[in-house]
Amino acid sequence: MRLVQSLWLGALALLPSYVLAENEIGQQAALLANQSLFWNTYRPQLYHGIRARTPHSLMTGLMWFGLNDFNGLTSVRYTCEQSDDLDSYSYTEHDGRYYAVQEITDSKNNVRMKISWLKSEDGTDWSVRVEGEPLNPSARGRVSLIYHVGLEGLGELELETAPDEQGLEGQVVLKGRTSQLGKYRLRLVDHPEVSHARVAVYANDHGDLEGKTSFVGLPIPTGQVWRIKDTLLQKIGTFAQNLMTEGGYSREAPPDPVALFRLPNDVAVGSNVFAFQKAFGGHPGEETTRWGFDLFFENVDGNDEGGMTFAGLSQSLSQASRAYNQRFDSTFHLPSPFNSDAHRDFAKALTSNIVGGIGYYQGASIVDRSFKHDYDDDVDDDEDENHDVQAPKLTEERELLTATPSRSFFPRGFYWDEGFHLALIGEWDNDLSLEILKDWIALIDEDGWVAREQILGDESRSKVPQEFWTQYPTYANPPTLTMAVTAFIHRLRRQNEDSQMDSAIGVNVPSSKFSPSSPSSSLPSLHIKTPFLARSFLQSIYPSLRTHYQWFRRTQRGLLRPYGRSPTSKSEAYRWRGRTENHVLTSGLDDYPRARPPHSGELHVDLMSWMGFFARTMGEISEYLGLEEDREEYAKHERGILANLDDLHWSEEHQMYCDVSVNDEDESYHVCNPGYISLFPFLLGLIPADSPHLKPTLDLITDPKQLWSPYGIRSLSKSHELFGKDENYWRGPIWIQMNWLALKALKERYMVEEGSQKERSEKIYDDLRKNVVDNVFKEWKRTGYSWEQYDAETGEGRRSHPFTGWTSLVTMIMTEKFS
Repeated sequence: MRLVQSLWLGALALLPSYVLAENEIGQQAALLANQSLFWNTYRPQLYHGIRARTPHSLMTGLMWFGLNDFNGLTSVRYTCEQSDDLDSYSYTEHDGRYYAVQEITDSKNNVRMKISWLKSEDGTDWSVRVEGEPLNPSARGRVSLIYHVGLEGLGELELETAPDEQGLEGQVVLKGRTSQLGKYRLRLVDHPEVSHARVAVYANDHGDLEGKTSFVGLPIPTGQVWRIKDTLLQKIGTFAQNLMTEGGYSREAPPDPVALFRLPNDVAVGSNVFAFQKAFGGHPGEETTRWGFDLFFENVDGNDEGGMTFAGLSQSLSQASRAYNQRFDSTFHLPSPFNSDAHRDFAKALTSNIVGGIGYYQGASIVDRSFKHDYDDDVDDDEDENHDVQAPKLTEERELLTATPSRSFFPRGFYWDEGFHLALIGEWDNDLSLEILKDWIALIDEDGWVAREQILGDESRSKVPQEFWTQYPTYANPPTLTMAVTAFIHRLRRQNEDSQMDSAIGVNVPSSKFSPSSPSSSLPSLHIKTPFLARSFLQSIYPSLRTHYQWFRRTQRGLLRPYGRSPTSKSEAYRWRGRTENHVLTSGLDDYPRARPPHSGELHVDLMSWMGFFARTMGEISEYLGLEEDREEYAKHERGILANLDDLHWSEEHQMYCDVSVNDEDESYHVCNPGYISLFPFLLGLIPADSPHLKPTLDLITDPKQLWSPYGIRSLSKSHELFGKDENYWRGPIWIQMNWLALKALKERYMVEEGSQKERSEKIYDDLRKNVVDNVFKEWKRTGYSWEQYDAETGEGRRSHPFTGWTSLVTMIMTEKFS
């Protein structure tokens, strides 16, 4: 693979880019992009894990536990868990393609770790560096680390280093081969002059264990490698029992934990998973307390000589860090008052963690095509015929590259979240965001539906309560993917404007700025700087997006005629399916107050707003592609939605946008719960700047008794009877993505378009931006984490952490990047 690419790059570099045919540019760009995204930290559910973007992959993972006493084995760290109570674990640098650094602080085990990952520019080789030291050098800081490597699917993986009953000494070598990876080698190498844990000998002499690597080789079926933790703990437990029995130890005089809690040093026939265990950490007062090891994955292609060294990796990591920081500073220029070193570290962490939270998932999901609520009686009969009366079934296996909201709590794909994720990812690496978007678009079925949660495979389901496993084909989620498409088109337009300006002042602008001789710097903006690729991408996703748009209009439509409603448009009204008495999970705002009881005649202002935004986005795509008839169709829909927002959802009595329901006399009435729902026409920029409804909307936002707080806009009015009640998920707490939408609307529309609220919008923007940034920054410094939501009264972080998803939008808020 590497030789073929090297020859291609060498030949192609001799040609100017404009000589290349457009299809050749596309093919070679796709080759490089795929290779640059093939290996990565695509196991975000683990504190550390590497895998390839392919269903049957070579996968790695790291686990550790303390050796300071005999209780360490009860608290093994492996999957990201809030219950582990780590002080922090955070990517400080992650470029999404080639390089990452993560820092972990675990005071319970008195250890601080730094894990670095670096990939070669051709995308075939990579290295992992794990290094650590005691947090408190004056206290005992011994720790056991287990690094595992497993191969799923067909292929070979063998331990080349000769096994030894006392463990492996020196460099450990694995060799393997698969049809996709070719011939490869893995080397595990200790750092020079590390502090290995010493063994205090009791009844028997264990031999010299210092510096040895314990190991085990296991045959594990494809699809089960993710369960390796339980298997390894069982092996360690069995070894400990045997050692206690055969060594004649007693509970009063047991062997040292270093000797007791070890892998058994054996390899089973047909092993496809290998685990290697090292014990590190000296005694208090020793000069050397730092430790570390490197793992090198190398595509050998018949050449087993050479390879990366400790010194070479050290130099390469330093160069990668410098390049990352230069790129970060040029991408996200932090203005005053957010330009301190601490703010820069904060912004880097937010950005790196959303990128480091990207995972590759593969497997089947569970779908029930027969279920519907009793009040969903307006679904078309032809759709009913498609419902299977059988129980929920597994679908065909699918693949998905997706950013995850929280590595500890939500390590899977969420449609509602992903559009916000792609805002920041797209600003950092446009083409990476398009790869993720492309995978989501590929999930849209022939009817136009895509599941709101992508729980693909057994490993994903293991992190989800069973009642949420099943997905329903009449249930939607806010179509936030449209925000990613809109942002891409806006970046294209900015690039075109820049190119026109360059041409106007005499700068030679080639038709393509693709530079195959330096792919790592070209790939993030390839589709922006290559018009042919941009158009090809939009053409490829447009049919599925159109089907998806039509699915929303068909399945989430609301009723007008039965209840005597006579708005401007006779077709534009929408209602979320999937309602219960207290929840509308499909809306994304789960427990936000709605009409009680649910009614088939109700209409939801947030969904109406999303459909307006969706129509506008489809219009932008069709305009870019020159599809005039489609563009006119979407414009008609948008006009109808904007008119009906006022006709159906504006309450003169309450001076806000409200949901609509039906009373016992079959009459429509407004359901007004002041909060995020009331703001959606504003949040998505659908209220004209000269509308009389803008002022009362801004009044609601800025009223401290309603939504304004020193930490951001509250989700529900402080004066509402349900504020802070029950599960209190969307009943007051502050959500960053909603505040980002508010700032975006102010910045891009209401601060620039003429209207009576223009100057006021500027003041609200400045105050809100400062409140949001200051509070999230304060909590990050105080707790070491970004959070899912923030308390409406105190500003303290609440719920899931680290929340590596849309809370990361604070980077964009600081740098005033909204599209």
